Amino acid sequence: MPNTIRIAVVQSLVQPDIAANGSHIRDLLEQAGARGAQLALFGEGALSGYVKSQITDWAQVDWAELKQQRHDIATLAKKLGIVADVGTATELPGKRPYNSLEVIPTGLRYHKRFLSNTEITDWYSPGFEPVEFELGNYRFGMTICIETSFPELFAAYEAQDVDCVLHATYGMGAIGDVLLRSHAATNCFWLAVATASNHADPASGIIGPDGNWLARCGDGVDIAVAELDRVDPAFDIALNKARPWRRLARQGQIYRDGPKPPRTSAIRH
Repeated sequence: MPNTIRIAVVQSLVQPDIAANGSHIRDLLEQAGARGAQLALFGEGALSGYVKSQITDWAQVDWAELKQQRHDIATLAKKLGIVADVGTATELPGKRPYNSLEVIPTGLRYHKRFLSNTEITDWYSPGFEPVEFELGNYRFGMTICIETSFPELFAAYEAQDVDCVLHATYGMGAIGDVLLRSHAATNCFWLAVATASNHADPASGIIGPDGNWLARCGDGVDIAVAELDRVDPAFDIALNKARPWRRLARQGQIYRDGPKPPRTSAIRH
């Protein structure tokens, strides 16, 4: 199995027009595929539009059109041999929709678990489960928007052997930038974040297991691409030393057992 996988984060323009979003996503998906990406991450609400500022009532959403656009994106993704992870609303008959990340063309969906006060009061139903999937010998987890403020979600993905967390948002903010880098560094995994070009300050990008940015979008609509490589010497300490040691430390048994006697060779006479 390959040690590397090439992924893209796509900083798309998010609009209230589902058909326009779908066409835009397909155009950018082709560009990501042309750059060798096997997976492309789009931001929160990239297909459905973003609630509050763009969608002011769920009655505005044409769910049939949303389904058609999903189908068209899936058709293209299969043709290109690429996976698209797309932010969208998911209809939940009789209840408020989910705020989701959908893995197209597989249909796998992650539903945002930690909602803001406005979201839980007026807009969305919460999800309850983490979601992981495998692609190219790499394991991916997913989070959305303010979930960056809940470090336990990222630690739980590390415990499930996730190699990279895909984070979709509509706007990261300066503190979000710091938090996401810290989640990557403390858990020693890659972290890809895609935001909308509407609010791309700071910009989308891909963070390495050492907490440093590997690739970053520019202003406006843009794509950043990076290769995840387990055998890259730059990440040897993070992946092969820090990550297994921190996992052992978190389990705590090494501390409950107490310190071992000093090595004889280390004792000075």
